[in-house]
Amino acid sequence: MPKKTAKKAAKKAVKKTTVKKTAKKAVKKTAKKAVKKVAKKAVKKTAKKATRKAPAKKAAKKARATAKSLSHQEINRAAFLNYMNRVEHDILGDEESDWLGAENAIKANIQSA
Repeated sequence: MPKKTAKKAAKKAVKKTTVKKTAKKAVKKTAKKAVKKVAKKAVKKTAKKATRKAPAKKAAKKARATAKSLSHQEINRAAFLNYMNRVEHDILGDEESDWLGAENAIKANIQSA
């Protein structure tokens, strides 16, 4: 009988070690999967942030371009008014002086506001 008991004990010990090894492998696999999931989520978040920032930058560029074109339009309109005033009062001058006068007047309005 002692031989059978020794065999059973040996079999149990082998089973326990194999169970422990497979359990360790399973834990390692799940840990690796969890790390991969976290990494994927982090990559997705950064990708989303990058795509969110790009339209904001484009919108800012458009706003600046619109502001430039509006200021150009304002200067153009003011220069035309300078020209009309000059012609009405028979004052000599040229387009450049009308334009520069308009720029100075708009800058003065912006600084005073």
